[in-house]
Amino acid sequence: MAALKATKRSGSGTRDARKLRKEGLTPCIIYGHGQENIAVAMNEHDLDLAIHHGERLLELDVDGTIENVLIKDTQYDNFGHALLHVDLTRVDLDERVEVTVPVVLRGTPEGMAAGGVLQQITSELIIECVVTAIPEELRMQVKDLQIGETYTASRLELPEGASLVTSPDAPICSLTVVAEEVAPAEEAEEELAEPEVIGEKKEEPEGEPEE
Repeated sequence: MAALKATKRSGSGTRDARKLRKEGLTPCIIYGHGQENIAVAMNEHDLDLAIHHGERLLELDVDGTIENVLIKDTQYDNFGHALLHVDLTRVDLDERVEVTVPVVLRGTPEGMAAGGVLQQITSELIIECVVTAIPEELRMQVKDLQIGETYTASRLELPEGASLVTSPDAPICSLTVVAEEVAPAEEAEEELAEPEVIGEKKEEPEGEPEE
């Protein structure tokens, strides 16, 4: 859990948000647990760094008051560079929460030696776990995968105490064979008559000239 600082803000709206971003701050909102919503500003660099390091749970010092919050939603600019806004929800440290976690495939399928192509169908799943034990990723071993097989979410080994919210039948990956393109029927083309070239002089049939 990363420990960061936040400051309450009184302003709102686009103009206020732009002013904060020029100062290197990111507007955020804290809500949940039946308490009032709090608009805060956080250091953009520190917050963005925590997010990219996979932090989900934050211990926020909001003007001297500690808030344990979960990063619920993030908004970046169109280029994916500037962090525009973050939603934070209050949590207890022993609380169970539903979170979306990326799925990472590990290993090289045996069936690839026979021409199989690995396709990942689902890239993330929803699980329920204690807020202090949110995994960065869920790994699925695919080295035994053969052509024609599909692995589902039920094969995942979840962290202790975690449970799957997404259907266990949800397909995660499969090994398929890419069909080869059918070559054009060259022989059929050759059988077609060659087009007559306009202006080409035709050969006169041999014989006596007309008088």
